[in-house]
Amino acid sequence: MRFMILIKADKNSEAGVMPSEKLLAEMGTFNEELVKAGIMLAGEGLHPSSKAARVKFSGAKRIVTDGPFAETKELIAGFWIWKCRSKQEAIDWVKRCPNPMPGEEPEIEIRQVFEAADFGAEFTPELREQGTACGARSPGKPNHKTLGLLSRQSACSGVKAARNAALSCNPSAAPAR
Repeated sequence: MRFMILIKADKNSEAGVMPSEKLLAEMGTFNEELVKAGIMLAGEGLHPSSKAARVKFSGAKRIVTDGPFAETKELIAGFWIWKCRSKQEAIDWVKRCPNPMPGEEPEIEIRQVFEAADFGAEFTPELREQGTACGARSPGKPNHKTLGLLSRQSACSGVKAARNAALSCNPSAAPAR
């Protein structure tokens, strides 16, 4: 099973405050543990919503709203994609995570990612093939070679990184799960 681990934003992440060297080192160590355990597939920190946009769909109309967005508690500061045997295993790993926002009471949300089998008969063999073909052609498709070399170097050295967690390490070094 795959899970998306969502690190919620706070006033500091929304203000663009970068984490301390100590937190970067702690997150780097945690990410290395995730990779060695074969858990971490991807992860990144996100810029504040002041650099974001939202697109609202209203029939055929598209309405673009530029950030920042007011509801900080609904915003995401970073994410991981993990491969775990169960939701409980994902919970256990999140409990081991360093506090991504020292001095605050942050929340980390765990959401299971849909797999092809979850869609049932509606996801026909033709649609499965279409999805596979699109993924194979996608230049930005995450794989062992494109999962953020710069972020991997940052996380594994524990020095430079994006806000509040979710730094990519080299998943090709992880044992198969």
